[in-house]
Amino acid sequence: MKIDFDFEKPLAELIGQIEKVKQVEEKNKLDMSATVAELETKLEATKKEIYGNLTGWQKVQISRHPERPYTLQYLELMCDDFIELHGDRTVGDDKAIVGGFGTLNDETVMFIGHQKGRNTKDRQYRNFGMANPEGYRKALRLMKLAEKFGKPVVTLIDTPGAYPGLEAEERGQGEAIARNLLEMAVLKVPVICVVIGEGASGGALGIGIGDKVMMLDNSWYSVISPENCSTILFKTWEQKERAAEMLKLTSTEMLKNKLIDGVIKEPMGGAHQDPVAMAAILKKQLVKDLKALKERDVNELVKERIDKFCSMGVVIDSE
Repeated sequence: MKIDFDFEKPLAELIGQIEKVKQVEEKNKLDMSATVAELETKLEATKKEIYGNLTGWQKVQISRHPERPYTLQYLELMCDDFIELHGDRTVGDDKAIVGGFGTLNDETVMFIGHQKGRNTKDRQYRNFGMANPEGYRKALRLMKLAEKFGKPVVTLIDTPGAYPGLEAEERGQGEAIARNLLEMAVLKVPVICVVIGEGASGGALGIGIGDKVMMLDNSWYSVISPENCSTILFKTWEQKERAAEMLKLTSTEMLKNKLIDGVIKEPMGGAHQDPVAMAAILKKQLVKDLKALKERDVNELVKERIDKFCSMGVVIDSE
């Protein structure tokens, strides 16, 4: 098991104790199976205690783990085949957003998602998962292509935000995201959106309008990151943990506030502990939801999709 965070230290200590007991057992040819079993039972109980009571900031930390599965890894694990499509036919091909047709249990699906990098070179190539306007226009082009051929759309969201650079604003960042919100709301095919890691601001929302919007258990979704929120409210990054709690950005809080439609459980400790198992869980959920959505009338889906998002944030005065 990978141990990376301060709140996981009790687990590291127990794992260390188990290893020492096993070494003593092997060296001295003793039967210490009872001690090992007791420690392993305690380890499992501690795991449940820690991961069952994570704070908002701790979930943010897990969502940013460098070994957490990204879009292309999920597609490799879930799809029988995947053909990536490139370019927005206007400016260029944004590497921070990937997309194309893939097969999911013999069902052709248009997959679109943010893509981060594993190392420094790849992160620069992918712009740290922060898309430019051409990325959102590429996403829209692929959605319209899926609509043309009557194929469902699945988006995988994982971004610290849309790229905030001057050149992105000059090429119409705000308009590109706004256009996607409009077009996704009326797209005449089933649309499923899943936050697989970070879901920050309009950068996430730009591919986040769907019939079903779900989050992985240890992902977050908010208008702003805890660090930037802390900087604005408290003039320092040091209050990021407090800001994370105030933002109510976890999957549990988002579901409670009816801003998403479901939470997908991760393997114990996070998706990075077992990407293969996580991909299997996600695939099962997608297959189930796509089957249900395909049985619905597309005009009803569009109406319900619009009504769902229009009802968010509405205050009804009873007087």
